[in-house]
Amino acid sequence: MKRCRDCGEVKALDDFPIATSKANGRQSYCKPCFQARVVASRIRVHGDRREYHLRHRYGIGVADVERMLEAQDGACLICDKPDPEHVDHDHETGKVRGILCFNCNQGLGNFRDDVRSLIRAVGYLMRGSSWKGKGLDGFQVSRHRLAAA
Repeated sequence: MKRCRDCGEVKALDDFPIATSKANGRQSYCKPCFQARVVASRIRVHGDRREYHLRHRYGIGVADVERMLEAQDGACLICDKPDPEHVDHDHETGKVRGILCFNCNQGLGNFRDDVRSLIRAVGYLMRGSSWKGKGLDGFQVSRHRLAAA
């Protein structure tokens, strides 16, 4: 049994995080108090959660995102819908490209930023014809795959 240095409650040793540097092998704070201290420290050093996430993941802060949004007239760069919230970045270089809405950012992610696939998808949408289960430009459509006719 051990008393938490923060809340003062006496708890079992298993309720305290492991600390190899301590004589008894446990932190001075119980797990909930320890987690609260970690969060408070992160906020004190990095600001709120969004600021921490943006800095850690993209190397930019909330103020940078606000400036980018202002330069984009407050709209998604792809669909032009207002108030986008998702930072889009190049997965190879890590460079931030812009601020997109959830759907556009996820769409690019689903296509894995493959320009060729995106162009083919645009062509598919522009064709606009629907098929009735047989024959589409020389292909036989089955339930599981598209095969040459």
